[in-house]
Amino acid sequence: MPLREKAHLMTGSEIERTLVRLAHEIVEKTENLQDLALVGIRRRGVHLAERLSRKIKEISSAAVPVGTLDIQFYRDDLSKVDVKPVVLPTQIPFPVTDKDVILVDDVLYTGRTIRAAMEALFDHGRPRRVRLCALIDRGHRELPIEAAFVGKRVPTEAHEVIEVKLQEEDQVEKVLALEPADEEAYPAGRSRTKR
Repeated sequence: MPLREKAHLMTGSEIERTLVRLAHEIVEKTENLQDLALVGIRRRGVHLAERLSRKIKEISSAAVPVGTLDIQFYRDDLSKVDVKPVVLPTQIPFPVTDKDVILVDDVLYTGRTIRAAMEALFDHGRPRRVRLCALIDRGHRELPIEAAFVGKRVPTEAHEVIEVKLQEEDQVEKVLALEPADEEAYPAGRSRTKR
């Protein structure tokens, strides 16, 4: 189904300012930065986690390690996503046991990605605490999952798509709200789920 741009939600400079604010919030709400670790959910969550780690170091001088989590085998909708998903290695170069871990993702939607991420994370150890940081929270939760740190809350319709573009992945910086190009395919009351 072709999509068209409905709204331009964030520019590159707005993403940057939001990450600075989130880094300050994380520092303020973390008792011991020495126990803090960021784990980015592949793909764009990893880039956001790396940026947040650098910003936290600028603010507090604390070096916060960053790990990468691939959740493909942990998804409960694997058969709907792809018959043969491409699974990239999870890289967590530190022990997660007793750490204060913040999972980082670009968009929080149904909560299913985060559920899968927690399952994958717990296969690496038992963190003391797990919190979530999302650049965009678009609502429509199917599981009781909420982010401790949110860049922007965006009310959406279920048939809309939020697209985060980052320089490291897409060679451009922006956040867009997209909708089906053919409105008749999704009249009011009907929806499709994506991201």
